[in-house]
Amino acid sequence: FTHGESSTLHGIEGDLASVRAAELAGAARVLGVDPARLVDYPDGALTGVEVDDLSAHVLDLAGKVGAEGLLVFDADGVTGHPDHARATLAALAAADSLGLAVLGWTVPRTVAAALNQEYGAAFTGHDPQDIDLVVTLDRTRQLAAVACHPSQAVPGSLLWRRLDLLGDIEYLRWLRRPNPHHHKDG
Repeated sequence: FTHGESSTLHGIEGDLASVRAAELAGAARVLGVDPARLVDYPDGALTGVEVDDLSAHVLDLAGKVGAEGLLVFDADGVTGHPDHARATLAALAAADSLGLAVLGWTVPRTVAAALNQEYGAAFTGHDPQDIDLVVTLDRTRQLAAVACHPSQAVPGSLLWRRLDLLGDIEYLRWLRRPNPHHHKDG
């Protein structure tokens, strides 16, 4: 929904909007995500935007791709950034409208605590019993996508420490469980 903060343009020249749009497009290509869309709401101000306005973007894109579910930040935003929590709220509203399941990305409470202590961050996490899915993965494509964000993915950054702490595992929680009676075709 936003381009992020200009303070995160670490030595990259150019306009924030065009830099972030190019980075998103590059990462989307690497991940095989099509279409990807960057919307132009001001960073740090999504709480002032009506959820229905944000949700309309999710509804539009979900309709275009025939989404069968949504993957979002956990309900509290995980990172402590209010825009992340607001984006999840908008996605949940869209999912309710479309009858879609929603998985929320989270981190274990121990990882959140380490990031908060080391970086002064505001991550929230969950205890193992509150995490629904633990997925072991190969980060090769993800790391290639991260490399498409040189303005943010700098060595020693919180991103790299988070990936180090998580290793080859990601954690998810159901925010809206699948409806076994809902079929996309009718």
